[in-house]
Amino acid sequence: MTREMRFEIHEKDAGKPVLEFLAARFTYHCAEAWARLIAEGRVRVNGGVPDGRATLRAGDRLCYEAGEIPEPPVETGFTVLAEDALMAAIDKPGNLPCHPGGRYFNHTLWALLKARGGFPDPIFINRLDRETSGVVLVGKTKEAAQNLSKQFASHSVVKRYTVFVEGLFPERADAAGWLMPDSGSAVRKKRRFVPAAPGSACPAGAAWEWAETAFERTGAQDGMSVVTATPRTGRLHQIRATLLGLGYPVVGDKLYGVDENLFIRFCSDALTDSDLSRLRMGRQALHAGSLTFHHPRFGARTEITAPLPADMAALLGVAPAG
Repeated sequence: MTREMRFEIHEKDAGKPVLEFLAARFTYHCAEAWARLIAEGRVRVNGGVPDGRATLRAGDRLCYEAGEIPEPPVETGFTVLAEDALMAAIDKPGNLPCHPGGRYFNHTLWALLKARGGFPDPIFINRLDRETSGVVLVGKTKEAAQNLSKQFASHSVVKRYTVFVEGLFPERADAAGWLMPDSGSAVRKKRRFVPAAPGSACPAGAAWEWAETAFERTGAQDGMSVVTATPRTGRLHQIRATLLGLGYPVVGDKLYGVDENLFIRFCSDALTDSDLSRLRMGRQALHAGSLTFHHPRFGARTEITAPLPADMAALLGVAPAG
């Protein structure tokens, strides 16, 4: 299926050459292939065909006629939980990227929403990792998206996740500390959680981020615990890295689970039957179960919930809701 990608360049990507940006963001083409596509006129910036060396500015509109791209299989069965003229709440399955990137373009929630109709330019307010299921908010107008994004930025949105972890988790735990690159890991993108007292100063020169999460155990069986996680900050990999730092790796998580070497073998399609048994399930057992926020027009306090998905329910030996 052919798709045209359209998105706005954000401040963090301003100043990057067009060719460099595309090759780093969408790795299913090498730099030479992107240069050819630019020359063919399949990449446009603000309606014009750019030189690959031209630098991007914040607010630029980039379009790419993607054509046919071989992509890994994904789950395409998303559910619209709520929708009006300004926004929609989507229940994303556990093997579906939100936005184009890496090897994924057509096989993303963004592309599926555009194909469904009614979502000509979906704007994601929150994004979930490809293997995380649950509630994703989508703005249908720029004004609604800005309103909802400000609520997330001000930490006024209440986010609750259900996560399965290895071991018997405490009844309750408040985790506060720093997230930093895990220099001891063989995986470059992995992060490490370092507990610290609230209000602690960030170590000088360190690219660390403050993170706070409240945890509550709601069940336990077969050597694992069912935990509700309520993050008070919104950091990359916050819940998964924090739980591993506390000594309770996430079930099914190839990077923040029982052994990061599982992630390395997964990337080379070399997982064994023994590896799959250690993981318990095929993806990380993390589900964004609810979001509570104010409606962008009416201001009414709104709660959106997504039922526990079938794969996580099956691990508990119960039938999924609905």
